[in-house]
Amino acid sequence: MDQNPNKKMKRALLLLNTIFLAIGGCGGPMIMRLYFIHGGNRLWLSSWLETGGWPIYFIPLLINYLQRRRKEGSAAKPYIIGGPVFVASTVIGVLTGFDDYLYAYGVAFLPVSTGSLVLASQLGFTAIFAFLVVKQKFTPYSINAIALLTVGAGVLALHTSSDRPEGESDKDYNMGLIMMLAAAALYGLILPLVELTYKKARQVITYTVVLEMQLVICFFATLVCTIGMVIDKDFKAIPREAREFGLGETAYYSVLVISGIVWQGFYIGAIGVIFASSTLFSAIIIAVLLPVTEILAVIFYKEKFTAEKWISLVLSLWGCVSYFYGELKHSKDKEKSDARTLETEMPLAVSVDTP
Repeated sequence: MDQNPNKKMKRALLLLNTIFLAIGGCGGPMIMRLYFIHGGNRLWLSSWLETGGWPIYFIPLLINYLQRRRKEGSAAKPYIIGGPVFVASTVIGVLTGFDDYLYAYGVAFLPVSTGSLVLASQLGFTAIFAFLVVKQKFTPYSINAIALLTVGAGVLALHTSSDRPEGESDKDYNMGLIMMLAAAALYGLILPLVELTYKKARQVITYTVVLEMQLVICFFATLVCTIGMVIDKDFKAIPREAREFGLGETAYYSVLVISGIVWQGFYIGAIGVIFASSTLFSAIIIAVLLPVTEILAVIFYKEKFTAEKWISLVLSLWGCVSYFYGELKHSKDKEKSDARTLETEMPLAVSVDTP
C-alpha cells in the first residue's frame, strides 16, 4: 500500500473511490434531509455528523500498520504523514468544518432537489479555483461538460420557488439558498487545495497518506463543529429532540449514526478520486450525482420532478459523456504519441553502440 501505485492500481482506486463518492454523495443529503423533515433542527449537530465518523479510518490504517510492521519490524512507524502535509490537512479541515455548517444550513431550509441544483454551481467554482490554484488544463470536452452541467443547474434555478416547503418564511428560504451557494463556493476551493497539497508535499503521496490526510481533515472539521455545538448547547438538546423526533427515539439515534458513516464515503471518495485522477474529475463526479440525488428525493420524499429537472438530468448525463469521451480520446492520443516517440528514439540508441 505504501508503494507508488501503478496505472492498473490507480484505475482500481479510482473505481473504488468513485463508488464511495456515489454512496456518500447521494446518501448523505438524503439522510440529512430526513433528519430535518421529521423534526430535527440542530444545525451544528448536522454539521458535526458530516465528518464525525472520522474514527472509522483507524480500521484500514491499523491493518496497514500491522502489515508494514510484519515487513519492517519495529522500524515501522504508526503513521506516514509528514509535517507539511499535516499542517495543510489541518487548514483544509478547519475550512471543511465551516463548509459543513454552510451546507447543513442550506439542507435545513431547502428541498433536496433545490439544494442539489444550487450545489451544482460547485463545478464552476471548482473549475475556476483549479485553474488558479493547480493550473488545471482544460480540453474542449471538459469545457463542454462544465458548460452543460452549469446550464442544467441554471434551467432548474428558473423554477426553484415551486419547491418551497409549506410554512417556510422568505427569509429562511433565501438564507438557505445563500448558504448553499456559499458552501458550493468554499468546497470548490477545498478540492483544489487537496490536489495542491499532493503536488507540494515533500514526500511520496500514497493511498495510505491519503487516508491519514482524510483522518486529519475530518478530525479538525469535527473539532470546529464541536465548538459550534458547545456554543449552541446542542448536546443538551439532543435527548429532548430524540424524544420528539417524528420517527421515534430509536430511529433518531439510528439516523445520526448512519449519517456519520455514510458521509465518510463522500469525503474519502472526493479526495481519493483527486489522488487517482484530478480535482476536475472529482468535481465532475459530484455534479453528475446531483440529478441522481434529485431522483431519489422524488421517490422517497415525493418531491416534484418537473420538466426542468428532466432537462437538467439529460444535460448532466450529456456533460458526463462528453467529459469521459474527451478523457478516453486524450489517453489514446497520448499512448500513440508515446509509441511514436519510442520508435523515433530506438534507432538513435542503436547507432550509438555501432562501431
